Amino acid sequence: MSSKPSLGSVLCESTVEFLAERVLFQDDAILAVDKPEGVAAIPGGGEQESVLTQLQDSLFGKLFVVHRLDKEVSGVMIFARTPQAHRSLSRQFSAHQAQKTYVALVHGELADNHGLIDKPLRAFGSGRVGVCEDGKPSVTRFAVVERLQGYTLLHVYPRTGRRHQIRVHLYADGHPIVGDRRYGDREIQGRYPRLMLHAWRLT
Repeated sequence: MSSKPSLGSVLCESTVEFLAERVLFQDDAILAVDKPEGVAAIPGGGEQESVLTQLQDSLFGKLFVVHRLDKEVSGVMIFARTPQAHRSLSRQFSAHQAQKTYVALVHGELADNHGLIDKPLRAFGSGRVGVCEDGKPSVTRFAVVERLQGYTLLHVYPRTGRRHQIRVHLYADGHPIVGDRRYGDREIQGRYPRLMLHAWRLT
């Protein structure tokens, strides 16, 4: 006697196959993946399924978290495969030696080709992050890639790694990221299918 697999198991298998196709690089020490939008990076905050749990449980075994991406953000994410690699990578991230480049589409047409946002950030109990004088030092650099009608495509280079840093800095600068329902006019932002922020490069 056999039974049809549940919808949950089908989705789980599909997700694992999907993530396996998104492996960008792997060796004995490091695993780099292209995280999809809409999937939590790690479990927590009510999220049980995540990129980490799927990779660990079904593909690679024990992995160590080096950095995180918001659930709404897609792009390059690195995991360590050994404690030694984890210590080394964590030191590099803590010392701001990891160079991160994001691609963001923002509302409005920026006048300057380059810019730097140096505003301290603080997390609030609501889950939001905001600019606050007694917050943690936070610095984001950006460069214009292309100006479109009513929008600007940017390369963004966060020098620090605060939660929601790029999203909050651009919002505070008057140019919220397209599709960001947490930071920006909800009615307007709700018209877009996703948050237009992608972790493009990590070196």
